Amino acid sequence: MELNSIKPADGAKHYKRRVGRGIGSGLGKTAGRGHKGQKSRAGGYHKVGFEGGQMPMQRRLPKRGFKSALLKFNAEVTLDALNSLEAGEINIVVLKQAGLVNEIAKVVKVIQTGTVSKKFILTGIGATAGAKAALLSAGGSLQ
Repeated sequence: MELNSIKPADGAKHYKRRVGRGIGSGLGKTAGRGHKGQKSRAGGYHKVGFEGGQMPMQRRLPKRGFKSALLKFNAEVTLDALNSLEAGEINIVVLKQAGLVNEIAKVVKVIQTGTVSKKFILTGIGATAGAKAALLSAGGSLQ
């Protein structure tokens, strides 16, 4: 192989479509835009969701429920995930360094999925009733 013999793979390069360059190009006259109407005109544009003046879908449908923007700051950790840690004293910083919770997490809660075999002291971390019972039975505590 020589540098002068290198060329792009088949289909990797293609010519830019040139419109409005005569009947022989296949895209002359209306340049592939059809006849009349907003989309055929220069600057013919409408915003996303615009339905030609008809009441848009997002305004026709009833609104229900609420999703808090603060939920992204909450995180969950399982008992199995805790078991994989070496540290005995656990707080949010330790969990972030271990990669078990997201960096933006502010509230962390332990949920009862799996079992715990080590003694853990949780500081500033919540736990469900089942997870709390499992941690206490293993000799751990919550502060």
